[in-house]
Amino acid sequence: MKEAKKKIQKDFGVTAGLLVLSILYTVAIMFIDVRPIGPQGSVVGFATVNQYFHTLFGTNILLYNITDWLSIPILFVMLGFAIIGLVQLIKRKSLLRVDSSILILGGFYVLVFLVYLFFEFFVVNYRPVLIKGFLEASYPSSTTMLMMCIIPTAIMQFQRLISSKGLRNIVNTLCGIYAGFMVIGRVLSGVHWITDIVGGILFSATFVMLYYSINQWVNSKANRASQRSR
Repeated sequence: MKEAKKKIQKDFGVTAGLLVLSILYTVAIMFIDVRPIGPQGSVVGFATVNQYFHTLFGTNILLYNITDWLSIPILFVMLGFAIIGLVQLIKRKSLLRVDSSILILGGFYVLVFLVYLFFEFFVVNYRPVLIKGFLEASYPSSTTMLMMCIIPTAIMQFQRLISSKGLRNIVNTLCGIYAGFMVIGRVLSGVHWITDIVGGILFSATFVMLYYSINQWVNSKANRASQRSR
C-alpha cells in the first residue's frame, strides 16, 4: 500500500516537473534570441535554431495538407470515447456510475482544448509561412499536441477495453505509427518552427502524465475502499 502511494506521489511529481519545464521552455522562447525572421517581419524566439531547421527542411504544402486531412480521424477517436461515456450514462442512469477513466478522459479533452484556445489568443510564435495569406499562431504545434495527447490516452484506454492481447498490440502499433507519421510530417512540412513541435511534445507529455497520475490515484482510492468493505 505504501509503495503504491509513493509511486502515485512520484507520478504527480513527474507531472509537476514536466509542467515547470514546459512553462520555462515557453518563456525562454519569448525572450531568447528573438529576431524578425518570420513572414511580414514577425519575431521568433530561438531564431538561429529555428531558421536553421526551416532552411534545412524547407516547406512542403502537399505534406501539410496531407497531415491536415489525416488529423481528422483523431476527432472520431475522441467521439468514440464520448459515445462510450454517453452509453454508460444512459444505461447506469448516473454520471457517478460512468467509468472513472472515461470521466477523467473527458476532463482531459477539455483541458487540451482550453490550452489550445489559450495559445490561439496568447501568441508566442507565428508560423514560418503564411496560410491563405494570413499569419497564424504556431506555438505549440496544435496537430502535434493533439496527436501526442489523444493517441497515448487512447492506448491506455485500449488496455482496458480490448481483451485480446494480439488485437490490442496491433491497434497500439498502428496508433503509434499514425502518431509518429503525423509529428514527423508536421516537422518536414515546414509549416511550424522546430520549437513549436518540441513545445507541442512537452505540453503533451505533461497532460498525458497528469491523466495517467489522476487515473492511478482514483484507482488506488477505489481499491482501498473495496478492501475496507470486505
